[in-house]
Amino acid sequence: MTSKLLSTLPSDLNPEKIPQHIAVIMDGNGRWATSRGLPRIAGHRQGAKTLKELLRCCKDWGVKALTAYAFSTENWQRPVEEVDFLMHLFERLLHRELAQMLREGVRISFIGDLSALPKSLQTEMERSMTETLNNQAIHFTVAVNYGSRNEITKVCRQVAQLVQQGKLNAEQVNESLVEQHLYTADTPEPDLLIRTSGEMRLSNFLLWQMAYTEMYFTDILWPDFNREAFHQALLSYQRRVGVARRRHRRFGQLKASLSA
Repeated sequence: MTSKLLSTLPSDLNPEKIPQHIAVIMDGNGRWATSRGLPRIAGHRQGAKTLKELLRCCKDWGVKALTAYAFSTENWQRPVEEVDFLMHLFERLLHRELAQMLREGVRISFIGDLSALPKSLQTEMERSMTETLNNQAIHFTVAVNYGSRNEITKVCRQVAQLVQQGKLNAEQVNESLVEQHLYTADTPEPDLLIRTSGEMRLSNFLLWQMAYTEMYFTDILWPDFNREAFHQALLSYQRRVGVARRRHRRFGQLKASLSA
């Protein structure tokens, strides 16, 4: 089944059970390139095209938010040439794709410690966030220089300072307060995480936010993750959500009978 045939929601997917927020860990760009005798940067270039296609597919199929793990705090340890290429790639894509995102109603946000990024990239990020702020078709969040432990540590520091300054009592610190200080404060928690390339770990991504997220792992390398692969991920999600709800209903009935 080609991506053209999947421009509308496939008939075997329930539109009422489409996850509203999907997070993706885009793994396998380097291996995809190496397996074809290409430099790793070719994998990143193809991976960017895959992400653009997935964003459009999410919008077409009714997903309201997509969060992509583009560059982690650990990725600085990669070869300097690869890191430099990724920074330039981010900047070029933003400059080139902004007009298209505006036309398609995409709101773009960036999360992570953006202060460590090149100034020119920070400028493009700020411009894209400002110009797309009122778009409502889909909220596209890109995690750059992001690490979930760093994020949670930052929140703890901010809350501790508020308590120290007398603006907050320790008894007022709760989950809701913590969530208000996360990078993702204005975005619902992900319903579904997709990770490609066969790895089955979170890699320090949205650890707080994904406490109850369904997870889908596939051996497909990220550059090959097309609409049909996304279709299969959503099918798996809908089957599992249906089973979980039936299990929850049975468990609820059991609890009621035990307490009777």
